[in-house]
Amino acid sequence: MSQQGETARPATSRRAVGIIGGLAFAVGFILALIGGIIARDNAGVVLVLVILGVAVSLLNITAKEVVPVMLAAVALIVGAGIGAFTPLDNIFDGFGKSLNGIVNYLAVFMVPVGVISAVRAVMAMARPVD
Repeated sequence: MSQQGETARPATSRRAVGIIGGLAFAVGFILALIGGIIARDNAGVVLVLVILGVAVSLLNITAKEVVPVMLAAVALIVGAGIGAFTPLDNIFDGFGKSLNGIVNYLAVFMVPVGVISAVRAVMAMARPVD
């Protein structure tokens, strides 16, 4: 009976970590969407997104996901840097600014994920091979 208790705990804790990581991702994504529309350039939103990005990186990203996550992070950072949606303001006033705000906040959310994933990848490559 003690073996069942010992094996059940790690599975339960892994499930809890997965749930927390999933919630952190959902909250960060929703906050980036809403913040990009109504609270652009808000330091509080940026701080929360960075903290959530660190949590997502530490709790959710596996070794198999490192390359796609880093690619997505780079794409968001580049997209945020060029302000690609600004011309849409000519069609609907403020629409381009809102889309740029969303992409900027998604990039803020993904920067810690990309950096931590990159550090993990470098550390994995630096380990001695048996």
